[in-house]
Amino acid sequence: MEGLRRRLAEFDIVHCHGEFMHALVLGERRPQSLTTIHWRVDELDRALFFAAFPDLPVAAISRSQESGIPEANRAGVVLHGIREDRYALGTGDGGYLAFVGRMTDQKRPDTAIRVARAANRPIRLAGTVDVGNPRYFDDEVRPLLGDDATYVGPLGDAAKGELLQGAEALVFPVDWPEPFGLVMIEAMSCGTPVVAWARGSVPEVVEDGVTGFVVESEAEAVEAIAKARRLDRRLIRRRFEERFTARRMAEDYVAIYRRLAAGAR
Repeated sequence: MEGLRRRLAEFDIVHCHGEFMHALVLGERRPQSLTTIHWRVDELDRALFFAAFPDLPVAAISRSQESGIPEANRAGVVLHGIREDRYALGTGDGGYLAFVGRMTDQKRPDTAIRVARAANRPIRLAGTVDVGNPRYFDDEVRPLLGDDATYVGPLGDAAKGELLQGAEALVFPVDWPEPFGLVMIEAMSCGTPVVAWARGSVPEVVEDGVTGFVVESEAEAVEAIAKARRLDRRLIRRRFEERFTARRMAEDYVAIYRRLAAGAR
């Protein structure tokens, strides 16, 4: 942060990905900065942060997240994107469902296992055990594991791509106001349908009946899994290319940079 403070005059716009310390360091340059917050914004510490820095422009990563950002701070919405060549279209012929995410009660891998069993599908779960809630995995997830529900641990990018490419669908049973949910577009880039709960950004990311299904319950998820195999994987990949590429994300950010540099919020 000290290095940034010393070099502030060298930049037209400073783009920070964080929530607290940088706002103080930016000082009078705050109006010529942009902040992206990658966490929920509806908790007390965020409210106090925004109240202290009403001149800090913030780019939301979904309309849902933006609704929790004060009007004075709103600089626009930029949905996430990834490189088009990061993952390739998969066949989905692995005969399993996939869950990718932290092993936490926010992401609910236990729900994913129950839904997969009710749908009579095996499921493979990937992700890290949440350091903030380590007992959750041992208490709520491990007892549900078995031959039809395997935990493969954290995966590198290539292995994650292979998992998603072979999956019939990604199960995304989030139980919190999801700010974005990057794994949803990673699955779409593989042509893999997403069955996701209607929380936070999910209805903005998943096109119901096109790139997956937005559901409200475990019963609805079971029904959606049966239908997911009928979705066109090539169309899902095409919708990813149209909506969620890194290039589109960069262009959206550049448009905000230009407005800020011109002095317009």
